[in-house]
Amino acid sequence: MYERLAQLAINDEGFIFDPLTGQSFTVNQTGIALLGGMKRGEDELQLAARLHQTFDVEEAEARSDVRDFIEHLRSLKLV
Repeated sequence: MYERLAQLAINDEGFIFDPLTGQSFTVNQTGIALLGGMKRGEDELQLAARLHQTFDVEEAEARSDVRDFIEHLRSLKLV
């Protein structure tokens, strides 16, 4: 589903390196959790559930946050 993520180097502090472009990015703990779930093949509903449970975010807000995060990754051509 998110095959491109397998090519990225992501550390526990949220540093992301794209070896194809040489670009680097940073994400917060929420981004780390979402990227981890995406690398495991979780879909948007599963990712939203992860946010809801881990960060005590309302379900509707979690779904919106996941959509926004994925769209941002798309704009960076990371997914």
